[in-house]
Amino acid sequence: MVTGVRAQRRALRADPATVAVDVFVFAMKVFLAFLAVWAVVGTIVLQVQGEGLGADSWRDVVVGGLATGSMYGLIAIGYSMVYGILGFINFAHGEVFMTGAFSGFLVASALFDSGMWEANFPLAFVIVLIGAALTSMLVAITIEKVAYRKLRGAPRLIPLITSLGVSFFLQYAVLGLFGGAIKSYPRLPVGLQERVNVFGFHVEGSKLVVIFIAAVSVVALWWFVSKSKSGRAIRAVAEDKEIAGLMGIDVNRTIVKTFAVGGAMAGVAGIMWALLFRNIFFHTGFLPGIKAFTAAVLGGIGNLPGAMLGGLTLGMFEAAGPTVIASLRWAIPTWVAYAIGVGALAGALRGLLKFRQGHVRDTASAVGWMVVGSLFSLLAFTQLPGFQVVIPGTSQLKDMIAFLVLIGVLMIRPAGLLGERLALEERG
Repeated sequence: MVTGVRAQRRALRADPATVAVDVFVFAMKVFLAFLAVWAVVGTIVLQVQGEGLGADSWRDVVVGGLATGSMYGLIAIGYSMVYGILGFINFAHGEVFMTGAFSGFLVASALFDSGMWEANFPLAFVIVLIGAALTSMLVAITIEKVAYRKLRGAPRLIPLITSLGVSFFLQYAVLGLFGGAIKSYPRLPVGLQERVNVFGFHVEGSKLVVIFIAAVSVVALWWFVSKSKSGRAIRAVAEDKEIAGLMGIDVNRTIVKTFAVGGAMAGVAGIMWALLFRNIFFHTGFLPGIKAFTAAVLGGIGNLPGAMLGGLTLGMFEAAGPTVIASLRWAIPTWVAYAIGVGALAGALRGLLKFRQGHVRDTASAVGWMVVGSLFSLLAFTQLPGFQVVIPGTSQLKDMIAFLVLIGVLMIRPAGLLGERLALEERG
């Protein structure tokens, strides 16, 4: 084993810029992990001390997270399906979701004026749901035929920029047609506004309906993709378009079906939005669309189960995140700070030993352990005892928390929670 000065010189042959970047990424991972553990432990401690949320409040947080996450997951499925076949992100998909919500509003308003909304709500709701899904499906198919079809084979940046242009076009087309004022769906029946007893838990009826719709949609999508002839064709084209074409599959028709299915899921999600929030306007699709894209990346781009899992994960973190972040007000006890300091010193020593071994491929890891361990030990013994962070207005940080979760997960697992599923030509 080479040791001493010769080993240090050998280790420093690694590219300094690469080492610096790797050390920075390592430091960010450690910092985010430290914040996450602090927030979770603080939440538990404050809960035990009686300063946290009550059982009813936590129940609402969980159910709300599942409902919102289900909606994100259905939109994310459209992103993943298009990426799996064409290899680009359709940033207009959020506006496909928005057009479904608007068409559902028009149908719901007409049914409310006719009296059917109140007289026979289940049938009226099914009509609204079908109308929204069909509208989003038609919009998605039109986008594919008009904007994307002729760009197949073009450099990846071109369809990406085109999707942004389509997104703005749809937003301002809806603005021109319906104006910029906020539109509100008709009031839901009293039964959906009240809490329903489910296995001893009292849950809002509207959120239960959202979760049920998401579950039925996911099962139907699974059957379509796994069992139907069209679904098998979609999977074949997503794997390798050229080979699929040689086997007799109509690639163009299959791509249209992919956009249609993704659009239908987005339309269903638009009605889920209406059940949860009621209000829509021409920018309604922007933020949910970005979050759904985040969910798709979080679960693993191109991975349909991953898209739903990413949506549910994002929804849960978004719902519980403000409460957990607020728990940073828990002051770190002195003994905990000193324990962190001892652990950090051990990490710095481990890095030094790895560095002295002189393996070039371990240089960044060794330097990272030394730098981060030294800094954390210094902070642990001087600043952390009794340290706390009070963040006002944490309820307004839901969007920031969602993207912090994405950053944290992708730093640890860049391929997403369930891994990417890419076409043959997209694989490295």
